[in-house]
Amino acid sequence: MMAGCALLALAGWSVAGRLSRRTARPDILPVTTAQPPPHAPSLTDATQLADTIPGMALILGSVGQILACNTEAQARYGDSLSALLRHPNARNALNTALHAPSAAGTGLPTACTATVSLDVPVKRSVRLSMRRLAGASGRDSLVLTLLDDRSTMQAVDRMRADFVAHASHELRTPLASLSGFIDLLREGNDQTDPASRTLYLDIMKQQATRMQRLIDRLLYLSRLELKTHHRPHERLDVEELFALILGEVTPRFQDESRQLSVTHEEGLTLLADEDEMVQLFLNLIENAIRYGTRPDHTLHVQLNARRATADNHPASDAGGILLSVTDDGPGIESHHLPRLTERFYRVTDRPDDTAGTGQGTGLGLAIVRQILERHGGRLHVDSTVGHGTTFLVWLPTAPPAPDRTGDEEN
Repeated sequence: MMAGCALLALAGWSVAGRLSRRTARPDILPVTTAQPPPHAPSLTDATQLADTIPGMALILGSVGQILACNTEAQARYGDSLSALLRHPNARNALNTALHAPSAAGTGLPTACTATVSLDVPVKRSVRLSMRRLAGASGRDSLVLTLLDDRSTMQAVDRMRADFVAHASHELRTPLASLSGFIDLLREGNDQTDPASRTLYLDIMKQQATRMQRLIDRLLYLSRLELKTHHRPHERLDVEELFALILGEVTPRFQDESRQLSVTHEEGLTLLADEDEMVQLFLNLIENAIRYGTRPDHTLHVQLNARRATADNHPASDAGGILLSVTDDGPGIESHHLPRLTERFYRVTDRPDDTAGTGQGTGLGLAIVRQILERHGGRLHVDSTVGHGTTFLVWLPTAPPAPDRTGDEEN
């Protein structure tokens, strides 16, 4: 906070002197999203000021229009800047900054601060520090705005609290089981018969494995949350993605009771993290196996990718790619569907639960949701009891690759 105020103070003195004695240089073009007021001081100097400030900085006009934006702010927020500045807290801070009196001793307008929280497209918490620049007033006023993103810090705090709350609850059952069987083995000394001893040790191994899987998934989910605000930029071909997925899941379909089919259109490319996409579909396929397996029934799982059209997805006007995992299992009752991606939520009321669905961690679909949030994707679940379930993933298409033909010729 002190560093932000110091930056604002230094910036205020700097721009006051520079705006009063310099004129705009025609060889420097300001980055603007709105026309400056007709009698405003030189925006070239204001733009240069924003670019020299370490961190994220904007120059706003008297009605909140963005007149200059440095590279770091543009890279971090892009189109979300307008949403941040439209927030009531930001508008109130701007109005206060425009009418703030000069501080005694420095002669600079008083700095104003506000915290803006947004829930879409991802959760953000941003601290805005605003100061009207000296040398202009009224409609010609310019306001220097510094942005301090506190989303990661708050995410870490949430993760710490969630980990303690969830882990302590979910680990209680396997720990109790381990403790109970350890006591049985200790009380029996060497008198426990081999069959019982083997059974106890097998159960203890299962519970220890469950705890390890739970902790690993919680940590993986925490790492995903830290990266939520950073979209992937790597190009990933869907055909290559499906080849990686097949390499991972083929052993699960060696049994004659399960079959997997894969289909996809040609030329589909995503901007995506390869490892996270593989993890997403491994979780969906594992979910299909866990909830779709029935006795005396061959489970069919289909993995498909196609272009979104008006007939198969409401977001088709924005283009995109649809990837789906479909099974012909018993289906999931409709009252479960809205909660499937909640942490630790499990469907445990099935009368034909022969696959041990209650033994999962309840984090697989929460991880799917978190990966999609980072990639700007969406998840839709369609299930009919007795007929099966489809998990439909929509992801934006990667823009065309840059044409390097001219570069190669040169």
